Amino acid sequence: MSAFALEPKELRWCEELRSLAAERLRPLAERSLPGRLNRPLVQELGELGLLSRLFTSGSLELCLMRESLAYGCTEAETALALQGLGAHPVHAHGTPAQRTLWLPRVSEGRAVAAFALSEPDAGSDAAALSLAAEPAAGGWRLTGGKCWISNAPEADFYTVFARTTPGAGARGVSAFLVPADRPGLTGTPLDMLSPHPIGALAFDGVPVGREDLIGEEDRGFRVAMGTLNLFRPSVGAFAVGMAQAALDATLAHTARRRAFGGVLKDQQSVAHRVAELATRTEAARLLVYAAAAAYDRGEDDVPKRAAMAKLLATETAQEVVDAAVQLHGARALQRGHLLEHLYREVRAPRIYEGATEVQRTIIAKELYGKGTSA
Repeated sequence: MSAFALEPKELRWCEELRSLAAERLRPLAERSLPGRLNRPLVQELGELGLLSRLFTSGSLELCLMRESLAYGCTEAETALALQGLGAHPVHAHGTPAQRTLWLPRVSEGRAVAAFALSEPDAGSDAAALSLAAEPAAGGWRLTGGKCWISNAPEADFYTVFARTTPGAGARGVSAFLVPADRPGLTGTPLDMLSPHPIGALAFDGVPVGREDLIGEEDRGFRVAMGTLNLFRPSVGAFAVGMAQAALDATLAHTARRRAFGGVLKDQQSVAHRVAELATRTEAARLLVYAAAAAYDRGEDDVPKRAAMAKLLATETAQEVVDAAVQLHGARALQRGHLLEHLYREVRAPRIYEGATEVQRTIIAKELYGKGTSA
């Protein structure tokens, strides 16, 4: 990829993914109940070879996948992303036994992963988490709760972040691979605006051993942040895909919709608004690609770039979808309309994996930190 455009082969691949999303994945998504895990959809992603690419792709390729799938089927995009988010810590930091047992099953769509970081009182402030990992014979026992966990309580395993050293902040957190059938682990679904499965988990002395540790003891926060740095630009790509879908629908609608003696596109206020939305969408796309390319090159300012990409892209997508609804009028709020669907989908990315306000804090810290050291 050049600084300003994708290569022809990348463009062809994106177009192929859009077609797959519309023709093979969207029908599976439409047959599922909102808020429930769609295993046939996950399995189809595995059969298409897309899940295995989560562990062989760089950040840019991940962004292209997420943007293209989001354009044609947001549920497929989310199912793919959640598999990556939940299993990437195992791929990057897990033991050989953990990788051998779980990653082939995740890649094939036979096992569903989940990333269990957030808690009722530790969402944006992830270092404040309180799920206790209390020492026990051969390992630890987990006691406490997690909340707003995507794919819970239906996942097959969870990457769980727990406090192994009380009072140590981010330095006292460890990551564990916890299969869903461990005694003492229960969960309940949450009825959320977003249509993908989200739930709460309760840990009542759940046993975990040293063989379940992902990475090093008390170093789990780095596992979490490394995963988020990889996925934050691609959350932006998800947002860009939704924004582009809303923009294209708006272009088609305003080109044919007649009102006040002409078509909407001939009204300067409408045409200028659409032009502004297109410009903002393209700017967000370029910032996402730049952040992904920086990650793939191993540059040292990835946290800042990733935060900027997520911030601009998710805020832009919210604006574009909202404006698209306004330009369509009441029809866009009918159940089943593309924009009604996007209107529900677009709100959550501004919160998860670090809310907009958290991204601004990260950016500011990076800016002032670099300035101070200079």
